[in-house]
Amino acid sequence: MADKKQLMVVADDLVVTMAYTLTVEGEIVDSSEDSESIQFIQGAGHILPALEEEIYGMAVGDEKEVTLSAEEGYGEIDLDAFADIPRSDFPAQIPLKPGIELQLKDQDGEVHYARIESIEGDSVKLNMNHPLAGKELNFYVQIEALRTATAEELEHGHVHTGHDH
Repeated sequence: MADKKQLMVVADDLVVTMAYTLTVEGEIVDSSEDSESIQFIQGAGHILPALEEEIYGMAVGDEKEVTLSAEEGYGEIDLDAFADIPRSDFPAQIPLKPGIELQLKDQDGEVHYARIESIEGDSVKLNMNHPLAGKELNFYVQIEALRTATAEELEHGHVHTGHDH
């Protein structure tokens, strides 16, 4: 009987190796060409759910352009995610000017991302929205490899590479 090797396509519990380029408003903001392709377990929520949805059924070598609305990407701009902080709360070494990106730790030690939106008098307005909130995301993706996740990877919920234990 002829060996009917089934073509492997992106499906839940497979480890996907994917090259990608993310373009926002005509500018490349992230690309695997600068680092390396990403590896993730499909269906585990490691990438944006709307992007995950779009790559089901793709085979190795397939490429696709995917446009996600702001809502499908990092959400609309949340007006509650702005905060006015007294200038005196900032360490002296932080340059206080719009666009400066900060990492803030809350009481639980969790790191939150923020950008200085504006400065008025002794008040610094921080924007805690994701930098890509409110923006349409244009992805170019290419599936480079697919394999079945190991039981251990599925149990741990992430991909193990040679040195990751």
